[in-house]
Amino acid sequence: MSELRVTSRFVIAEGELSERFTRASGPGGQGVNTTSSRVELSFDVARSPSVPDSLRPRLLARLDRRLVDGVLTVVANEHREQLRNREAARARLVETLKEAAAPPPKKRRPTKPTRGSQERRIAAKKRRSDVKRNRRSRGDW
Repeated sequence: MSELRVTSRFVIAEGELSERFTRASGPGGQGVNTTSSRVELSFDVARSPSVPDSLRPRLLARLDRRLVDGVLTVVANEHREQLRNREAARARLVETLKEAAAPPPKKRRPTKPTRGSQERRIAAKKRRSDVKRNRRSRGDW
């Protein structure tokens, strides 16, 4: 657990992560009251030397709702053991940063329907109209 690899250019050193352990709620029996298995993993996105300068604005913009003073905090408490929660928190941090660091999707180029597709659509509408017209009662009785 010496470093976290987010992308090929973005690797977080162990010393830049801050972990805090607290008591978790949930399963664990009597031990839940005595063991600190909940993990809060914090990473300073705004001031970290590991974040490439070209990537920092994108990360800050995409994570702005989750940052407190430029620090991203991830919580894990789904497991009963502290070690498994630490691993879960690290995986969640990497996944969050990976999603935020991804390049923006390509802009959609609007296209026009082809002439053939327009003609097929109109023909289908006419067929449906004929079916419905033939179902109507004719007032000739």
